[in-house]
Amino acid sequence: MAVGLTGGIATGKSTVSEMLRRRGARLIDADQIARAVVEPGQKGNEQVRRRFGERVFHPDGSLNRKALGEIVFRDKSARQDLNRILHPLIMKRMKEEKDHWEKIDPNQVVILDIPLLIEEDLTSLVDQVILVYVTESIQLKRLMNRDQINETEAKQKMAAQMPIEMKKTFADVVIDNSGSLTNTERQVDELWGKLISENGSNLP
Repeated sequence: MAVGLTGGIATGKSTVSEMLRRRGARLIDADQIARAVVEPGQKGNEQVRRRFGERVFHPDGSLNRKALGEIVFRDKSARQDLNRILHPLIMKRMKEEKDHWEKIDPNQVVILDIPLLIEEDLTSLVDQVILVYVTESIQLKRLMNRDQINETEAKQKMAAQMPIEMKKTFADVVIDNSGSLTNTERQVDELWGKLISENGSNLP
């Protein structure tokens, strides 16, 4: 079973993905793969350099994520260009990893952690979509605290993604992370039980 895990910025998706990993899920993290494909010597590194120039790289050739982030969060066309560069490379590796784990054990639960799962129309890759949700007001507050930025900057970052309320309409399961970690753990326990049960019903 392949399950898509997504959310909005500062909703706590990484927290939920770690909870699922601890329960036995195989986790394929799009953010980790995105970092790997832009390492020096990789195709993504070369393509980003051609599009954005040396200003988004450190002297050692590694990507300066902060410099690139400042550009793409303020410039929609730049963000689209970056997605066009990285998206095929990331998806290729994710599919390779998914196929690898499914060959090893076709009955295990594989979690594809993809921030832009819905925006990039990738839901066909997975059997279910799980959304980590908080209200927009909590999302704004957490983002400001996490990144130490003002309200205007936080809203600008949030505006670069699909609104969290809209994402809810695409989800098969919503994990409400607005409250305590204990409450989130309870929801993840319930979700994990259902995933195991549903996957078990398809065992040969």
